[in-house]
Amino acid sequence: MKKITIIGAGFAGLTAVRELRKLDKSVEITLISPVAELHYLPGIIWIPSGRRQREDLVISLDNYFSRMKVKFHQGNVTGLRDGGRVVETDNGEITNDGLIIGSGGRFIKKLPGIERAITPCEGITAAEKIRDRLKEMQGGNIAIGFAGNPKEPSAMRGGPMFEFLFGLDTQLRQEGLRDNFKLTFFSPAPQPGNRLGPKAVKGLLEEMKKRNIDTHLGHKMKGFSETGVTTEGGEFPADLILFMPGMTGNKWFDNSELPRSEGGLIKADAQCRVEGMKNVYVAGDSGSFPGPDWMPKQAHMADLQATAAAKNLLTELDGSTPSETFKVELVCIVDSNSKGMLVSRNEKRALTLPACRMFHWMKRGFEWWYLKQYR
Repeated sequence: MKKITIIGAGFAGLTAVRELRKLDKSVEITLISPVAELHYLPGIIWIPSGRRQREDLVISLDNYFSRMKVKFHQGNVTGLRDGGRVVETDNGEITNDGLIIGSGGRFIKKLPGIERAITPCEGITAAEKIRDRLKEMQGGNIAIGFAGNPKEPSAMRGGPMFEFLFGLDTQLRQEGLRDNFKLTFFSPAPQPGNRLGPKAVKGLLEEMKKRNIDTHLGHKMKGFSETGVTTEGGEFPADLILFMPGMTGNKWFDNSELPRSEGGLIKADAQCRVEGMKNVYVAGDSGSFPGPDWMPKQAHMADLQATAAAKNLLTELDGSTPSETFKVELVCIVDSNSKGMLVSRNEKRALTLPACRMFHWMKRGFEWWYLKQYR
């Protein structure tokens, strides 16, 4: 019986489970994660307004693992050895014939004073901090922005920050408090959101202007303080700072033979194979893949890569040459709590549709459908 280990219980890891089980009913699957839960992070944008609570977004995976006949190993990965055949954790070692890494990325926390900023995509707790801070404020300055990893163009997550920006603006208007607040969007990129396509950038900036949101763009970040945000282009005040830094690889990568990109992610080919390693694959935020510089770090991309990784791993274990590739595709709805802007991009075209209520409800409907398969 083939023994396959999956690291991570996020989008990549769980999609890999589903694809493996669809293709091979007999393969033995072990999944390693600190908890047997899926945290649906796309929904955290609705926590500050109260549209979502923690219990809405945390899904126990006990039933899913039982249906899929998955052995769950609770623990944190600490290293990898023997060409990937042994995964080391703080709760023992797991051996395998094949390995899929879907452990996500790590945010770069090097800017001075970054502990004063909240990084929303660190999880549900971060979104709850935003909610609680807003409840304490009756006015003030809110700064929202993101940056990237200069050594890894794809290792960034800017989309959610546009959603928090427009979502907080909508929330404050609904609460009758918007006139008490000044909102500023900042980024070292002169054209933030450029990976979404030029039309999307224009639409996002026009939406900010329409909502009376200030911008501070194109200046290298210097740090954060108790009173504001400092860049090479000057300083502006902020009582609450939401900031998404660029991403790099997990710390446990350092205790492994995994090949690393200049930006610290795992080097992989178009079939999601880890370079120079046998029967080792990567999907999602952990990997550095060939493709256009706008290739997104988002759940949809992780799902596509995990599907290819699962198919190719089984092919390689059967002694054949893996050939499955993944489609490079960006699909998102930039939500504002009441409306949503649809953005889609692939290697042939880019599409941006203006904000409307239907897209907001489509995003909520997709959340229900996606989580249903794990309940």
